[in-house]
Amino acid sequence: MDYNFNFAAVWRDFDLLLVGLWLGFVLAVISIAIGCLIGLLVAFGMLSKNKAIRWTSASYVSAIRNTPILVLILFTYFALPQLGIRLGKIESFIATLSIYSGAYLTEVFRAGLVSLPTGLREAGLSIGLTEFRTKLYLTIPVMFRNVLPSLSNNFISLFKDTSLAAAIAVPELTFYARKINVESFRVIETWMVVSMLYVAACYIIAAVLRQVETRLAIPR
Repeated sequence: MDYNFNFAAVWRDFDLLLVGLWLGFVLAVISIAIGCLIGLLVAFGMLSKNKAIRWTSASYVSAIRNTPILVLILFTYFALPQLGIRLGKIESFIATLSIYSGAYLTEVFRAGLVSLPTGLREAGLSIGLTEFRTKLYLTIPVMFRNVLPSLSNNFISLFKDTSLAAAIAVPELTFYARKINVESFRVIETWMVVSMLYVAACYIIAAVLRQVETRLAIPR
């Protein structure tokens, strides 16, 4: 094998790769924030005493978790306009990633809620809090602290999934990598650098989240 490595084309557009990496991070943050809200509501729905609400919540989780995310992205961007629902590239991707993450976070939150001691709810009600305020001020905060490690793993996974945004021409890291490939034909060099950027970003995110977990961990 006689191959001469030349990273000049990659370094020339390295600023674009950094811009794309940052956009991917922003997309992941927005999507997981919306996904947390969806997941929390659906998790309570799955624990509801109402059979119809439980069935609807379970159907959403089952349908989304068993559909490839790329299919969901393409459906949202290309199929929904045929039904009169038109979204921009970034808005379309955020909507898809939020719904997708919401389905996975539902199971995380449901497990967290089930694991809480029943005395927590009773304590809130005994001091005069309503059912809603008990959930808002006691149940949800304690549950979030318990599921933070799982939430962190989901965020890192979601960040890596932002690479699929290139399928609908969202200008994130993978999109710019493909652009450099087309213009320079330095395929090996480009994907080596992009891979290292993803690894470095995920390592930094994981380190920061571990610090957050340590600070918020409930003493045992």
